[in-house]
Amino acid sequence: MASSLRGEVVKLYKNLLYLGREYPKGADYFRRRLKAAFLKNKDETDPEKIKQLIARGEFVVKELEALYFLRKYRAMKQRYYSDDKS
Repeated sequence: MASSLRGEVVKLYKNLLYLGREYPKGADYFRRRLKAAFLKNKDETDPEKIKQLIARGEFVVKELEALYFLRKYRAMKQRYYSDDKS
């Protein structure tokens, strides 16, 4: 693997590991799944395939950020607005 791609992969892994701390099913569950996903593709040597996998991982990062944002939005909405339709 090219050293520049290796750095990107490590950066992506660390970012996902950080985001996984607040995962709804728990940090341990997320960490196990993350490790399994990265180990599954550890022997990949084709730079194009690695770039595709990095892009997929970045998509997952965006999805997690959206999930957390939505959860925080719902919590704030519940605090300040009542659901009474009277």
